[in-house]
This record gives sequence, C-alpha cells and structure tokens, in this order.
Amino acid sequence: MEFFRIRKDIPFMRHALVFNIISVITFALAVFFIATRGLHLSVEFTGGTLVEVSYAEAPQLEPIRQALGASGYPDAQVQNFGSARDLLIRLPNRDDLDTSKVSQNVLATLTAVEGSSPPELRRVEFVGPQVGKELAADGSMALLLVIVGIMIYLALRFEWRFAVSAIIANMHDVIIILGFFAFFQWEFSLPVLAAVLAVLGYSVNESVVVFDRVRETFKKKRNMTTPQVLDHAITSTISRTVITHGSTQVMVLSMLLFGGETLYYFALALTIGILFGIYSSVLVASPLVMWLGVSREQFVKPKKEKEEAVV
Repeated sequence: MEFFRIRKDIPFMRHALVFNIISVITFALAVFFIATRGLHLSVEFTGGTLVEVSYAEAPQLEPIRQALGASGYPDAQVQNFGSARDLLIRLPNRDDLDTSKVSQNVLATLTAVEGSSPPELRRVEFVGPQVGKELAADGSMALLLVIVGIMIYLALRFEWRFAVSAIIANMHDVIIILGFFAFFQWEFSLPVLAAVLAVLGYSVNESVVVFDRVRETFKKKRNMTTPQVLDHAITSTISRTVITHGSTQVMVLSMLLFGGETLYYFALALTIGILFGIYSSVLVASPLVMWLGVSREQFVKPKKEKEEAVV
C-alpha cells in the first residue's frame, strides 16, 4: 500500500555530512543538559508517598495544590487518575515528613478545601528510597538489555555495520529524549521509561525496513554506487514511513492532547521519540552504514567458475 510513489530518488547522501553534524550538535547538547541539570525523577525513583482519593464530583486541581502547599506539602504533585473525579497525590520523601501521618494530614487538608465535596480515601502507598534505587537500577538494566538484544538481532539478520549504525542511531534518539526532559525538568517516571523503551523498538523497526531495502537494492541494481543504493532505499520507503509513523503519531497526539496529566509525559516522550526516530533511521543510520564501508560484495557472492575436467 502506498500513498504516493516518488519516481526520482532524492539525494539524501549528498547532504549526509550536514545531517550528521546537526545530529552531533543535538546529541552533545542533550548530554550537556543531562549532566548539568539532571533528570527530575518521580516518586517511583526517589521514594515517597502515593495517596489516591475519589470525589463525588470532579474537583478543581489548583485549589487543592494551594491547600496542600499551605499545609506543608509545597512539592505535592496532584493529577487526575482514571477519571476527573479521582486524584493521585504524590509526596516526595523529606527528612521532616512523618510518613505514618501523611494520609491523615492530606485527607484533612482536602476535606477543608472550599468548593469541593469530602474526598474518599482509596489507597495509600509508601515507596522507600531503597525501592526507588532498585527501580532505577532495574530500569537501566532493562534499557541495556534492549540495546544488546537489538544489536545481536541486527548483527545476525544483516551484518555488523548495520548493527553498529542502528544502535548509534537508536541511542541518539534515547539521549535526545532524556535531554528534553533534563532541559525542561519534566518529570521522569516509570511510564516515561516505558515510552523510551518503546521508542527503541519503534526506531529500530524503521531502520530494519530501510536496511532490508538496501540489501534488496544491492542484489537487484548492479549499476548503482553505494550512496545511490541508500538514496533509492530511503526514497522507496518514504510512503510507508508516512503511513506508519503518521497513523502512530495521530494516536500519540490524541493521548497528548486529551489523555490528561497522567498520560501527558508518556505521550510527550513518544512524540519526541517518533519524530527523531524517523530522522535518525534515515539521516543518521544510513550515512553511518555508508561510512563504515558497506558494499555490494557483502551481499552478492561472486559466482565460482567450474573447473574444466581434465581428459
């Protein structure tokens, strides 16, 4: 299925150096922001208390945030959870915070807020600092295992040049997502980590499609140079990229715009990852493959001449 077909190949590789310079600058800025500003980790990673309450009618969030701030919880995070009537309140750990009385104090504060009905306490969960450290370590391990698995898969399916190029391009996407979250100090939570892992798989899928077309073109078009083969492979998959990424982005944008605060940063990470995933698969991975020395001889085995029988 194709929306359109481009008859003449677009010379992407002619501008490969410019694109990669832009990528290096963007990557360096992302690393700089991560190193200097750090990530704004959520309660799941730093430890804290989660309080879920339910109202008979949908409450206003801003008066609740102000009331909690006045009661000694200025860093409380209040967001809708599931519906407009349900709230999830996150309270990061502090040395002066008595965790045994947090739920009672929060419930008393919410009850005293004018203009809202009395809340009903649904659940209280305490996440210790040790648990947060374990979640951060497990998340890092999951990210590392995904990267290693993708690299092994690509090396077995194609060749080491493709594996190295794809991993560099995918790490480019991940670091840039983290750079955005570090620069704007958006909350980095478990759903955001899940989005980063999803972006890794999604981005490598686009790389595999392009690499597959590269291998196919090397076998069919014997009169093309390596840059021409890459240009042809990318151009011939543009229609497919528009369909798949366009439909995915529509769904993610619907979550971003209408999913509420609970899904906001998850959808935001996916949006950044999808956009940069298209860029990296086409304009980062492909030039790297070219510069690493991919050639037709690696895919097309020369025919062996039969030795004539000696009479």
